[in-house]
Amino acid sequence: MRFLSKLTLNQKLGVLALALGALAVFANVAPGHTFTLNAKELLTGVERQEDHVTPAELAAWIIEGRTDYRLVDVRNEKAFALYHVPTAENVPLATVADGTLGRADTIVLYGEGGIHAAQAWMVLKGKGYPRVYTLLEGLDAWKADVLFPVMPQSPTPEQQARFERSVQVAKFFGGQPRAAAAPGSEPMALPTQAAAPAVAPPTLPKGAASGPKKKREGC
Repeated sequence: MRFLSKLTLNQKLGVLALALGALAVFANVAPGHTFTLNAKELLTGVERQEDHVTPAELAAWIIEGRTDYRLVDVRNEKAFALYHVPTAENVPLATVADGTLGRADTIVLYGEGGIHAAQAWMVLKGKGYPRVYTLLEGLDAWKADVLFPVMPQSPTPEQQARFERSVQVAKFFGGQPRAAAAPGSEPMALPTQAAAPAVAPPTLPKGAASGPKKKREGC
């Protein structure tokens, strides 16, 4: 309880998601498929934000053409065929522990939101995979942050410049910017699909990450 009291609201929500995910995992693990979880290690990783890659980081990696990680979509084949992040491979949740993924691989998992990827993350961590991460908030955040960024209302010059860079990234992935919702109106709904990515890479956002941070190693 003393540990939890030090966490921010988002971190507490992350711990709750991990706990719910763990319950679902243990309820669905097939006979003979066992793993061990170190609760303190998992919670410490959440507190230090070492368990995930942001949509902006992942977008930069794809644009750079990096091949030193595996992007894994844990949804079913139908959802994967409808839309998936470029360069992703489909390994449905029920099969992530079947040996398709190598222990030496750097693995980034994502699902529609965050729960299913967190479940897969816990299974792989429990089986001793040292370099496994999740895409922060999953495909929902990928669409909101990368494919369909929102134009700020009355932006500062810095916000305007940042938004213009995000527009270039969105176009690369077949997305498009959205106008900010007027005060008192409902937010604009996200499109359900995006076109294929463009050919020419955009200028990367200033300060975009070029790889996993060293502190994540072995988390």
